[in-house]
Amino acid sequence: MNSSPKLRPGLWDALVVLVVAALAVGCAWTVWGGQDRGTELTAVVSVDGVETERLPLKEADGTERTIQAGGYTLRLRLTETEVWVESADCPTQDCVHTGHISRGGQSIVCLPARVIIQLEGGERVDTGVDAVIG
Repeated sequence: MNSSPKLRPGLWDALVVLVVAALAVGCAWTVWGGQDRGTELTAVVSVDGVETERLPLKEADGTERTIQAGGYTLRLRLTETEVWVESADCPTQDCVHTGHISRGGQSIVCLPARVIIQLEGGERVDTGVDAVIG
């Protein structure tokens, strides 16, 4: 009966472990630490998928913008911390009912007018909720 060889970690095994650990640290830094969290909050307005305006919120003090697209008119209100659609003449009013947005990554969408207002920059706040269903 043949005896099985003794398996001991060698130099190449240690090298593989170090490479995998370095890749894991690099990936973690990219996901959690490599984002620029100190940028100012900016509202980006897109119509039909084309960016039309960039509005820094630190310069907005109750500023009102009128956006006309797709035969509809949206009245957008901007403050130093929030953006919302005050009124719109679109049939569903989903953009108005979205309410105030105040964190990077949030957006307001008006499908009939094909308008997207998205916030970029600022500090992302983790709410702990990934998804809400139902």
